[in-house]
Amino acid sequence: MPELRRDPIIGRWVIISVERAKRPRDFKVSHAHEEEGACPFCEGQEHDTLPEVFAIRRRRTKKDKPGWDVRVIPSISQRLDLSGGLDRRGVGMYDVMNPVGSHEIIIESPKHFTGIHELSGKQIELVINAGVRRMVELEEDPHLKYCLLFKNHGLKAGGSKATKHVRSQLIATPVTPTRVKEELRGARLYYKHKDRCIFCDLIRQELDSGVRVVMDTRNIVVIAPFASRFPFELWILPKKHGSDYVNIKKEEVRDLAIVFRTLFSKLSKALNDPPYNYMLHTAPFRRSKRTGYWHTIKEDYHWHIEVTPRITQVAGFEWGSGFYINPTQPEDAARYLRETKVS
Repeated sequence: MPELRRDPIIGRWVIISVERAKRPRDFKVSHAHEEEGACPFCEGQEHDTLPEVFAIRRRRTKKDKPGWDVRVIPSISQRLDLSGGLDRRGVGMYDVMNPVGSHEIIIESPKHFTGIHELSGKQIELVINAGVRRMVELEEDPHLKYCLLFKNHGLKAGGSKATKHVRSQLIATPVTPTRVKEELRGARLYYKHKDRCIFCDLIRQELDSGVRVVMDTRNIVVIAPFASRFPFELWILPKKHGSDYVNIKKEEVRDLAIVFRTLFSKLSKALNDPPYNYMLHTAPFRRSKRTGYWHTIKEDYHWHIEVTPRITQVAGFEWGSGFYINPTQPEDAARYLRETKVS
């Protein structure tokens, strides 16, 4: 019989379809050969991109020239603009505002690697720090409320056909995304009733049971969530409570780099380099002085990164109902990844 599992944070139900269960090894991805053209993101091709907005550079090197380790540029396809005001207005019953925001590309290496697990731990630390720096700078714009850091790896996950060069993206918006609001409401409600962070309770329970733990470092834990929507869905969480990713500590950066390198090596080996997305969920920017506005957010919310491999199709039932059907138990996926050895 299938098993219905409820996500404790937002209340979403997932069907774990055990009667149609697939073994973890059944999800190995096959790849057609894909030609790449000249890569605009490699060192020495800086003239092929828009001017950089930030870079971690070696000494005595110039902007938009070789000599960088991590480079942040505006997206050539961005549909958001930091110039001008919001101009909130109504059109009949509908709400409209100007597309104020920012869309940036974090080029994670000057060399042409295609996966973050191919980078050194030190290089990944630079990538993490560059993302934090840009989020801090974007928060200074009073029009912006949220900054989403994410990665699209592979065509089925929204990656580019033109180049596979390793990179992530930042989009800052004048509104908080609905998906994040659902978590914020669920976390606040739990805190209101129990005076505890739901994510901290979740971490404690998962570490106690161990069956869904994939990696466990001193500062970071990786789990396959109890109500996983997709096969091999993973959550990366700091063990120490923190609502704002931009306040990440040096030791957490070090461990997160280890997790990125090891976890995505495991996924690549276990599933033959699957397409995936990862998304950072962190607390929104907070400037409002309204009484009670996100009053307990520092205590009730907990930043985390969600990893969703794109190895199954979402069909009509999922789109129409909000339910997800997962043919692989998260316990099996976690065990398979734990047992996958990487150098």
